[in-house]
Amino acid sequence: MVCLGNICRSPIAEGLLRDRAGRYGLDWMVDSAGTNGYHTGKPPHRHSQEVCLRHGIDISEQRARRFEKKDLARYDKIYVMAGDVYRDVQQIAGKGADLSNVDFFLNELHPGTDRSVPDPWYGDKDGYLPVYKMIEQACDIIIRKYGAGNAIR
Repeated sequence: MVCLGNICRSPIAEGLLRDRAGRYGLDWMVDSAGTNGYHTGKPPHRHSQEVCLRHGIDISEQRARRFEKKDLARYDKIYVMAGDVYRDVQQIAGKGADLSNVDFFLNELHPGTDRSVPDPWYGDKDGYLPVYKMIEQACDIIIRKYGAGNAIR
């Protein structure tokens, strides 16, 4: 899960997918990163933590880190949260890099549309719940698609 600063969208996605994978006994390594180092080493934004905690998911121990070129080989699937993040990943990867395992996160909900998850950083606290719900829907599809068959209805 990759966004810009790794404190709003991608930590929510990491926490949700890790929670869902754990519920279904899936031995998945789920991680998140940001393409910029603005918040490296810092915990998720307080509103990201709050919205997750309201849904029983504690992401307070996560720490922001910067996306690295070696992440392309480290992970089977890399989801970007937005178009600017995809372009940053391309730049970090370098010319001619294999980006076949990189996709837009919301393509799980809306295949082939390359839609962006809105960045709640630019709004107030109320913007985090709709982003959480959107991420939750995509995570449930990911679990059905890659892991737990029809476990979630």
